[in-house]
Amino acid sequence: MPRLSLFWKAFAVNASVLIAAGVALVLTPATVSSPITLQEAATLVAGVCATLVVNLALMRRAFAPLTRLTSGMASVDPLKPGVRLDEHDDPDLRAVAASFNAMADRLESERRTSSSRLLIAQEDERRRIAAELHDEIGQQLTALLLTLDRLCAAADQAVQCEAQAAREIVRTALEQLRALVGGLRPPGLDELGLTAALTALARQAGERAGLTVSRRLDDVPDDLDPAAALVIYRVAQECLTNAARHAPGSRVELALNAFSERLQLRVSDDGPGFDDAASDGAGIRFMRERALMVAASLTLNSSDRAGTAVTLSVPLNRRGGRGA
Repeated sequence: MPRLSLFWKAFAVNASVLIAAGVALVLTPATVSSPITLQEAATLVAGVCATLVVNLALMRRAFAPLTRLTSGMASVDPLKPGVRLDEHDDPDLRAVAASFNAMADRLESERRTSSSRLLIAQEDERRRIAAELHDEIGQQLTALLLTLDRLCAAADQAVQCEAQAAREIVRTALEQLRALVGGLRPPGLDELGLTAALTALARQAGERAGLTVSRRLDDVPDDLDPAAALVIYRVAQECLTNAARHAPGSRVELALNAFSERLQLRVSDDGPGFDDAASDGAGIRFMRERALMVAASLTLNSSDRAGTAVTLSVPLNRRGGRGA
């Protein structure tokens, strides 16, 4: 019955059991009298129980593809795209699986489109805020720093001490502001390109977090989609942040390899790692959501002895519409 529908499978199973029970009544000497005797009642109960057991076994076998179908549906994760249900011999289940796969395709496509638009809006807002902080607050702090420099040069000893203390406060605030602006919008990504931006990111991570970051960065295509470049940068930034937070002082390798159809980013460290690589925290979820925006795949490998490695594979969609 492999190619029968689920309905006809259930009908065939029950019909087979009933026919087998009827044949057994005809071919065996079993009879039922009135009033029924104890031996006849025991035989009847045994026959009914045997019929129910056989029916249960056959129905379980008939409905096994439905159980596998529901398990496959439950295994589909929106953050891990590309997982689809297998084809079934049962025509009803095959139609359900095809409809589910088509729905998953539409949902992934719509989510990718809406996520890309959200990414563009977020980065535009980040760029605007970064520009205002740099042009307004940054310029004012710089002017204040110059004023304090002149005050230190012209004032007496008592005032100089206070002016120098104020100057250090302003200088620290200006450095923090520059770091904040750099975090809002990757420095050099628009002007110098992805490779230069990753180089600066690795250098800053080494200086601020005490990481030893080695780099192997290929040149990227000139017409790389800006959204893809931004996602690669953000994933690398998140990986280095996680390494600094969970594996301080470790060695980190940052690699960007350009292939004919894709770009592959790989960030690995020799830190302690963790046992359950499948438990997605906020940082890992952030990277998976970013990967979905550009139809990329992200894999995470971690163990308590071999460190952690994150691999992002981005298809080379050429520059199309508006970039991020």
